[in-house]
Amino acid sequence: KMYRTVKATSGRQIFQPLHTLRNAEKELLPGFHQFEWQPALKNVSSSWDVGIIDGLSGWTSSVDDIPAETIGRRFRYDVALVSALKDLEEDIMEGLRERGLDDSACTSGFTVVIKESCDGMGDVSEKHGTGPAVPEKAVRFSFTIMSVYIRLDEEEDAVTIFQEQKPNSELSCRPLCLMFVDESDHETLTGILGPVVAERKAMLESRLILTIGGMQRSFRFFFRGTGYDEKMVRELEGLEASGSTYVCTLCDSTRAEASENMVLHSITRSHGENLERYEIWRTNPFSESAEELRDRVKGVSAKPFMETQPTLDALHCDIGN
Repeated sequence: KMYRTVKATSGRQIFQPLHTLRNAEKELLPGFHQFEWQPALKNVSSSWDVGIIDGLSGWTSSVDDIPAETIGRRFRYDVALVSALKDLEEDIMEGLRERGLDDSACTSGFTVVIKESCDGMGDVSEKHGTGPAVPEKAVRFSFTIMSVYIRLDEEEDAVTIFQEQKPNSELSCRPLCLMFVDESDHETLTGILGPVVAERKAMLESRLILTIGGMQRSFRFFFRGTGYDEKMVRELEGLEASGSTYVCTLCDSTRAEASENMVLHSITRSHGENLERYEIWRTNPFSESAEELRDRVKGVSAKPFMETQPTLDALHCDIGN
């Protein structure tokens, strides 16, 4: 156990005592590289090891000593993105060379497209252990860098300099947050992922300045929540579960309507509208019965907290097919 082999970013095999290895690993972990945001991120903690929620006393100071009651561990989102980009440093430089671009001229105008994924990991209970009482389900939130492209002038088309060849491989998928929580537990999920969403929102309004290939370059990020299954989309959007009368995550069709009308389906509601409906559900301004109220909000039952892209959802695909 004293020896491990790790392929460092340089491509060398390291076969050394554990303490040397740990130092090499630190370069691969979020928190190692220098970077800055312009403008600075709003509402985001400046310490990079914000990652541990123990469910009782808030944050702990060190990544390594985890209290027994920990229910979630994560990296700060921007720090994890920096680590992922540094991992692709050689690919980005090679992409510039292949496109015949002068790398000293390409210091800004980079755009990075991120695919986000979040899914339950099923039963992770200890069969015979005597550890702390934690929920026996786990959820993992992760991201994949799908592409990096550069636009040199406003008029020109963007040039893709990196495209992930295996976007569904576990090798390109980077875990950001692991939680002991059931994916149906809307409140706990919101509590843990709320700060992640806040960080993501802050990054949309800023540019990352990071040294790639020996020069400082600026990157903008786009996030696409396309890695969620339908159950998770419903959870994040605050909708009733899949057994609901309202089958679509993006329109107001009921099962009966969907089965009669297989053609004319369109996306009819947005994230903002779901928030308004949640407020109606919460306050019941017209003093309606439960049934009438449910009919008014069309399946919104909790507070949505992550805007998903208005793309075709699973059911619309089924209807289309």
